[in-house]
Amino acid sequence: MEQDITIAFTLYLVGFLYASVGHGGASGYIAVLSLFAIPVSTYKPLILVLNILVAGMGFYHFWKAGYFRWQLCRLFLITSVPAAFIGSKYSLEGNIYHYLLGLALVLPIIKLLGIKPNETENPKPVKLLPALLIGTLIGGLSGMLNIGGGIFLSPVLILLGWANVKEAAAASALFIVLNSLSGLLGSSAALMITPSAVTWFIMAATGGITGAYFGSTRFQNITVRYLLSAVLTIASVKLLFFM
Repeated sequence: MEQDITIAFTLYLVGFLYASVGHGGASGYIAVLSLFAIPVSTYKPLILVLNILVAGMGFYHFWKAGYFRWQLCRLFLITSVPAAFIGSKYSLEGNIYHYLLGLALVLPIIKLLGIKPNETENPKPVKLLPALLIGTLIGGLSGMLNIGGGIFLSPVLILLGWANVKEAAAASALFIVLNSLSGLLGSSAALMITPSAVTWFIMAATGGITGAYFGSTRFQNITVRYLLSAVLTIASVKLLFFM
């Protein structure tokens, strides 16, 4: 019971903080479950459903706040959505899965700690060929890792000067929703729901909906960001070195 409460509270924080930057939180949910030695394979489809819900709320709030630009994400979606569907057919398991996900967690850790490239004041136009190639790569990897891919897309958009932080969050939210839906449709895993899972994911969804609202306006809690960064760092190290 005590572990269930701890997991539920941690998932709430993950949902809140990921949604505050336009993400669904799938990598964070997987990290938390792995950290507590919960068999993630049991909850993979449910994690994608939650990803769609949380990122969907994030998209709504960032769109409502005026940060969404369709031209920023459309080229990525052309290739990422079918790639996520195909990637989900080759879902990774075992050590390869743990290593890739552990490395992927480095990106949200850096983002949560505020270590990011300088934000551009005048975003550049998205280039056709690089966007299509990046969309294919991120989509395929997202499908295999059972995530939406926002943790990859956001840094790319900012690093290449194609978007500022809020615009990247809005674009990533829609990207996550569509890729997660594609991956869910392509997955053959059965959706299993246990009483504990219901509590955990209700808490995660509540955190995500709340985080999406505050993240799209002005709220930022640096202390909680550091706490979550510590949790994800531990999970990343566990996935990389102790699985």
